Amino acid sequence: MGLEVLKLVGGGAAAISLSGAGVGIGVVFAGLMLAYARNPYLLKQLFIYAILGFALTEAIALFGLMVTFLILFAF
Repeated sequence: MGLEVLKLVGGGAAAISLSGAGVGIGVVFAGLMLAYARNPYLLKQLFIYAILGFALTEAIALFGLMVTFLILFAF
């Protein structure tokens, strides 16, 4: 019983990283909107940077999700 509780606590702690990734994605696209408002002629270049930031932030979220599943189901 004790090991199962520790697995659930550890999985919950590892899942907190997903909320941080959500905030990071919001920051990336908020920056895109601010930069577009300042200089609309650079939309194509700004969008490429935003997609790159989104992909890197989402990769961190997927790593956190993978660690959560490893804690819950592998041990």
